Amino acid sequence: MNSAAPGDRLIRAGAVVFFVGAVATLVTVAPLLLGTTPFPTYMFGLSMLMGVGFLVAGAGVIQSIAAGRRQARAASSPPSPSASPSR
Repeated sequence: MNSAAPGDRLIRAGAVVFFVGAVATLVTVAPLLLGTTPFPTYMFGLSMLMGVGFLVAGAGVIQSIAAGRRQARAASSPPSPSASPSR
């Protein structure tokens, strides 16, 4: 398995949570559109998982961006004098 970059797990977890929330939203809205009895209130709460998943994935993206900036800063910084070979 490839080594995951910082934030990749959060992005994947956020995508899964978002998908579960999207399915819960479709299941919750369907009876309202079809004119049948609506689902219990907790189903509306499960619909909020879409927002939670979006926030978790966003946190993963921010973590990934921060790690990329740290890498770029480390690569562009001049070497320290103690790291240069002595003659």
